[in-house]
Amino acid sequence: MTDEQWRKSTYSPDASNCVETATAPAVVLVRDSKDAAGPRLALSPASWAAFLTHVVK
Repeated sequence: MTDEQWRKSTYSPDASNCVETATAPAVVLVRDSKDAAGPRLALSPASWAAFLTHVVK
């Protein structure tokens, strides 16, 4: 992915210390909002959905 549309978590009170995600049909990218040029975690949509079932209230 080259032109990702990154979204910050709406659960972060000041929107600075959180994760950001970018999605495409075959991958969900996750990065630290404080290090936009840093490493990114790439997950399949199924893995991302499984992860969310454990962290979303």
